[in-house]
Amino acid sequence: MQDAKYIPDELDRRIIAHLRHDGRASLSKLADALGVARGTVQSRLDRLIQTGTLLGFTVRVREDYDDRSINAVMMIEVVGKSTTQVIRQLRGLPEIRRLHTTNGNWDLVANIRAASLSDFDRVLREVRMIDGISNSETSLLLSSV
Repeated sequence: MQDAKYIPDELDRRIIAHLRHDGRASLSKLADALGVARGTVQSRLDRLIQTGTLLGFTVRVREDYDDRSINAVMMIEVVGKSTTQVIRQLRGLPEIRRLHTTNGNWDLVANIRAASLSDFDRVLREVRMIDGISNSETSLLLSSV
């Protein structure tokens, strides 16, 4: 259940910052780092999850961990006012790791990671079939410097 009126305070932001650094941190470790009671951290986390502020916990992997994967950036142009619908459909594709709104010639920027060129090709086809997408431009990422 999302509560649009809930605004995270400074403690909530500090909890989120610690979790961004170590998403596996125990409640006790977070409480010690923040100087608050373990129960306070638990209730804050529960509220952040319940309100939809925290969408989940994940693992971050070093970019060069799997150098066999295909990484790309796709710029996407959306027709009219269909951005919300397009975003909803793009979020359903597991290969799209990040999705950003932007200004300028492109409406969205998607970070894509696929296991193989054939998977990458399939993702491109799926994205281009989404109603509301009028144009896209994709660049493969060759290396991170």
